[in-house]
Amino acid sequence: MSEQQSQPSNMNTSGATVNGHSNGSNGNGVQAVSQASPQPINPFAPRYAQIVGWGYHVPEKVITNFDLEKIVDTQDEWIRTRTGIEERHVVASPSETSATLGIQAAKAALEVADIHPSKVDLIICATSSPEHIVPSTASIIQDGLGATNAGAFDLSAACSGFVYALSMARGHILAGDAEYVLVIGAETLSRIVDWTDRATCVLFGDGAGAVLVAASDVPGGITASVLGSDGSGADLLTVPAGGSAMPSSLETVSSGGHYIKMDGTAVFRFATRVMAEATRQVLGKAGLRVEDVDLVIPHQANVRIIQNSVLKQLKIPEEKVFVNLQKYGNTSTASIPIALCEAIEAGKIHPGNNLVFVGFGAGLTWGACSIKWSVPVAKPNETWWRNTARQATYQAAAARSMWKRAIRRVYSQFPAESRWGGRKEENELS
Repeated sequence: MSEQQSQPSNMNTSGATVNGHSNGSNGNGVQAVSQASPQPINPFAPRYAQIVGWGYHVPEKVITNFDLEKIVDTQDEWIRTRTGIEERHVVASPSETSATLGIQAAKAALEVADIHPSKVDLIICATSSPEHIVPSTASIIQDGLGATNAGAFDLSAACSGFVYALSMARGHILAGDAEYVLVIGAETLSRIVDWTDRATCVLFGDGAGAVLVAASDVPGGITASVLGSDGSGADLLTVPAGGSAMPSSLETVSSGGHYIKMDGTAVFRFATRVMAEATRQVLGKAGLRVEDVDLVIPHQANVRIIQNSVLKQLKIPEEKVFVNLQKYGNTSTASIPIALCEAIEAGKIHPGNNLVFVGFGAGLTWGACSIKWSVPVAKPNETWWRNTARQATYQAAAARSMWKRAIRRVYSQFPAESRWGGRKEENELS
């Protein structure tokens, strides 16, 4: 960890400083965290995990319900009444992937916080549609950002993944293992959807959302989390092929084994139950009542699940539940961070608010986080200098990555004896 990263955290709600960085404005309609000299604090002060940056990115291509009527036996009215979805964004070219979407969302989150990528200690990418089985999508994002001091790994908990990742970020920060953790949900579900299956193809969309979680001495931030799993329902929502149980083959491809399969009725019943229960549990752990909640941001899968669980069972008023799935469909791990960004843009989140993020997904999994929001939200005040500096940072990251790849290619041309100063191993591939 660099000297700058190891500085003690310092944040207050009036000046709102994190790790010695005070608030300045950015170009996204929110109050950013700008750089300043670190302020010494009591090293034994309690640590808290505050969300200080946020951003999202979705592909430009949009598929409406009317577009789907032309390719599959379905109707706009049926989709809207059963799910609440009107359209979804999908990737349009091979160059758009879960990693490229995640990089753009992460850049936006770092811009809001005005934090250089080199200060990030850890990157967690929650995804159901990773770039590859190996390596992790998080590592590709780390390289794209130029986050040279960050560890990186993927987290697989399906649509619950973003909440799981937030809980992991909180744990690393409270343990003192990290000062800044970048949490990303990134998906290109359109590439694992069977566009002839009307039961699933109408539901999913592509996109990415990210938040930067920072160590702080101000009480609040991510105050509690609840995570759960019931593996007996693993077959209810799955992509059967591609793993060790059913390796890729001509048969798995021809049979559609690499597409999402779902028992919609069973998943609906499960989700309606656990969304409400997880919300109650996390509020209990945070010492809050349902009446104390200012805004619930649920996983955006189906409007009827949200209505039956959050609105009816918990009796939370509709104006306290943020829904945007009509524009994006189910973007899995990206749905909650995208909704968070839009809720901020809509003026629904303010310092002191009590928030709940709650989701469910394949596994079966579920999770919820309670957040005491502590970062101001203000009008934009972007400067050309900050924008130029950011662009230079990412151009330098791209150049660094290309240079390191070139060096490896050159290095691989030398015999093993000259590389290692010893004899060539018999089993070395050359």
